[in-house]
Amino acid sequence: MASYLVQVSYTPEAIGALIKKPQDRAAIVAKMVRKLGGRMVGFWMAFGDYDVVGVIEAPDNVSAAAFALAVAGGGSCKAVKTTPLLTLREGAAALRKAKGSGYVPIGAK
Repeated sequence: MASYLVQVSYTPEAIGALIKKPQDRAAIVAKMVRKLGGRMVGFWMAFGDYDVVGVIEAPDNVSAAAFALAVAGGGSCKAVKTTPLLTLREGAAALRKAKGSGYVPIGAK
């Protein structure tokens, strides 16, 4: 399964609701990820640009996109950023492929 970093910023209304009634959203998110065929690796509260950070595994990009779309469409989040993650081995393979790709930068001679 592929891994994805998910970063979420709540709306001010959602933060207000959580302050009034704190809740652990991890179980809700994990259930959703399982329903899409994946698993939640970790889920953390954060502060700064994002309020929640998680790592999920999904069987494919379509499932990961469905996760992101469902969260974004729920109305409690003002930003949802999903980043596909590569293992170090996959990253090294991508670097080798890039080296042999034949790409010519703009203005190169």
